[in-house]
Order: sequence, then structure tokens, then C-alpha cells
Amino acid sequence: MEKALIAVIIFLFAYGLIISEKIHRTLTALAGGTLLILFQVINQETAFHHIDFNTIGLLIGMMIMVSIVSQTGLFKYLAIWAAKKVNADPVKLLVSLGVLTAVSSALLDNVTTVLLMTPVIFSITAKLKVTPIPYLITEILTSNIGGTATLIGDPPNIMIGSAVKELTFVAFVNNLALISVVILAITLAILVLIYRNRLKTTDELKAKVMELDERKQIQDVPLLKKCLFVLALTIGAFCFHQVLHLESATVAISGAILLLVMTYAKSEHELERIFHKIEWLTIFFFVGLFVLVSGLVETGIISVLAKDLMTLTEGNSVATVMLILWLSAIASAFVDNIPFVATMIPLIKEIGTMGVTNLEPLWWSLALGACLGGNGTLIGASANVIVVGLAAQSGHSISFVKFFKVAFPLMLLSIMISSVYIYLRYLI
Repeated sequence: MEKALIAVIIFLFAYGLIISEKIHRTLTALAGGTLLILFQVINQETAFHHIDFNTIGLLIGMMIMVSIVSQTGLFKYLAIWAAKKVNADPVKLLVSLGVLTAVSSALLDNVTTVLLMTPVIFSITAKLKVTPIPYLITEILTSNIGGTATLIGDPPNIMIGSAVKELTFVAFVNNLALISVVILAITLAILVLIYRNRLKTTDELKAKVMELDERKQIQDVPLLKKCLFVLALTIGAFCFHQVLHLESATVAISGAILLLVMTYAKSEHELERIFHKIEWLTIFFFVGLFVLVSGLVETGIISVLAKDLMTLTEGNSVATVMLILWLSAIASAFVDNIPFVATMIPLIKEIGTMGVTNLEPLWWSLALGACLGGNGTLIGASANVIVVGLAAQSGHSISFVKFFKVAFPLMLLSIMISSVYIYLRYLI
């Protein structure tokens, strides 16, 4: 009991510092995790065990590949191409980039997508002289919505698919793609209403963008071909990672190593430059956050909370499904969704031993709640932290409160829509 109290106090204090932004979030997370070990709430071995190295490896691998691809001029090409497709209209660009982000997040994964898309957003908004903040917030929201649609789109889906072999890539698409498209359309429509008055530029700037030749932005064609080849292999491996019996981190690291061997195998200077571009502050924030949350997991706080709430349903299937959906959404907004999903998976399996024969609605509720709930706050999902980190490096700070005011209501709306969908499709 004493350890549980210490874990809660440290977590709440650290979370308060993250929200207030008085101390850098990476330092706060690492300090909180270290305090848990110093106060012997958890030991070092347990802390390391809770660090999700699959997520860490995926991030590092994709960061390496993206840093190499960025040298080809591909991002500038995409920025100009996207702008010209909508006649350089800032509001339409918000929608087009949102759709592109969502589709890419479903086919790749949302972390990779935001790594690819964020430089595009900075480039095109600079040319149009509009603030990138609305586009970055849209990118975060649509990346998590798009990632909800497939097995490989978001880490919680990967974990659920790994734990339940019957839930294949096709099963995720059949059950989650349609509702993701509906939520995406509604979210983009509301974002346009929120930001339309801030997204204005001059006809002269539009004309200058339309005059640009995107093909001239490609700086290194041979390098681009190598990058596209490796990215295609990596994407294919992501799609079939279950068949290949490979974790997503292994796929990402393998792709990064292959691309490094094909490009900079003999250049120590280039290798150092590539590794210098890895967002180490973001990586160590995740490390600290995993350890920080492990205190709640190991002391049974999350498990007790989930089990106590489950007793409220009294075995009613509709109430149980809705509880898991909403509990997952709210918890994932404030606690990283990966450790929460790790706690909920055995809990749902345990429900299956209590006579509940149809667990499928529970799994889809967990997936929707965890993935969409990650949109609630800046630390709710991996993609959120990545975008905020890149934005800060570029001099565009997104505060916790600024994001919360826009994202949290939209997250609640998406869960309301999901509730209707799950009820009509699975529970009638």
C-alpha cells in the first residue's frame, strides 16, 4: 500500500510538471522514473522490463531512414505537389494534408508518418507564410485516427494483434477502417471550422507556389531510388510482419541498417551526422514515461481501477463493452496507451474465462479507445510526442493546454461516434 501511494504521488507530481512545462518533459519523465527506483517502488530490472523496446526500436529505425530520405529533396517535392493540388489554398491544404497523413498512418504506422509529414508541413507553411500550428495539430489527430484503421497503424493495435492471433491484418481493416474514415471526415470538418480564419494568405504567395516545379526539388536521384526501395521493403515487411514472425522494431531497424549500408557504409562522418539527427530527447522521454507508468502497473493501481470499474457492469455485455471503450479512451489520453493496453489485454482474456464467449467487441473497443483516446493530450500517443518535439526544435511551441482545448473535445466526440458504431454493429 505504501509503495502504491508513493507511485501515485510521483506520477501525479511528474504529470503536473509536464503539464505546466516548468521543467522539460524529458527531464521530468526520467527524474520521475528514477525516483520510483530510488524509493524502491520498483527495482531496476523491473523498470527496464517495462520499457517498450519495440516502440523505441521502431522510432530509432524510422528516424534514421527519414533523416536519410530528407537529404533527397523528397519532402520539398511533396510539399509543393500537395499545395498545387489544392491551388495553394491554406484551408484546403489542411484537409489534403490531413487525409494524406491518415492514409499513410494506416499503410505505414502513425509514428513513421509524422516523421515524414512534419518537415513537409514546415516547408509549405513557410512558403505560404501561415502558422504551422493548425497543420501540426491536424497531423497529430489524423495520424492517430488513420493508425486506428489497421493492425500496423498504431502500437496498441500491434499489441492486440500479437496477443490475439485471430485478429489478422484483414480483420482490423474489416472492423476498424470504416469507422476511422467517418471519424476522420467529421474531425477534419470541425478543424476547418476552428482554423479557417487563421489560414489566410495572399494571391501573390499562392501564385508563387503554383509556379514552382516540384520535380526540381529532387536533389539526389540515385539516393532517392535507394531510399524508396528500402522504404518499399520496410512497408511490405510491416504489412506481413506476422507472417514473417518479425516485430515492428526489427523491421524498422533492419530497414535502417540496410539503407545505411547502401549509402554511407564507408563514411564515419556521415554515419555520425545521421545518428546525430535522431530525436534523442523524444526517445528518452519515452524511456522515462514507460518507467514512470510502470510504478502504477506494478503496484496494481491501473489493474485495481480497471477491475473495480468492471464490477460496475455486473456482467452486462453492453455495459462491459462500453466501459472498456470509454475507460481505454480516457486513460489513454492521460497515461501512455501502450502500458495501459498491456494491462487490459490479460484482463479481457480473463473475462473470456468467466463464460463470455464473444470477446471480439471487447477487443475492438480496446483498440478504438486506446488509439483514438491518444488524441486527448500531448502525451497520449507516440505520434503526439514526436510532432511536439520536432515543432519545438523548429521554434513552434505547442503547449499542453493549447492542444488540450482543441484535441480533447474532438477525442470525446470520436469515442461517442465509436460507441454508436460498436453498439449497432456488435451488440444489437
